[in-house]
Amino acid sequence: MNTVLNVIWLVLSGFWLFLSYLLAGIICCILIVTIPFGIASFRIGVYALWPFGRRVVSKPDAGVFSFLGNVIWVLVAGIWIAIEHIVSGIALCITIIGIPLGIANFKMVPIALMPLGKEIVDANDSRALSYSR
Repeated sequence: MNTVLNVIWLVLSGFWLFLSYLLAGIICCILIVTIPFGIASFRIGVYALWPFGRRVVSKPDAGVFSFLGNVIWVLVAGIWIAIEHIVSGIALCITIIGIPLGIANFKMVPIALMPLGKEIVDANDSRALSYSR
């Protein structure tokens, strides 16, 4: 079932979201100081391309620098990608078959706003079961 959802997701919104994360990552990598944001953008972008069957969990050792980085990220690119997730989620929820995909888009808004201090794991990984988003 995950594969079917991932293929539908890829066609309807995953590819476009991936391109947004890719563009944000390239821009962040051009500006040398924001390379950690670029790496986080690429990581979350790959997750946005094929999300079902994986989870995003918080790293328990993420510190104050992750928080400060997330504040900067929101100002640089996070708000725009989060708005894209919301618009895409609303558009997908218009159809019956798109409702699960729209809900998945809404679940990705916090990740789009605060990608630092997060880790993407397999849904069956023990880290996904021991602590949640």
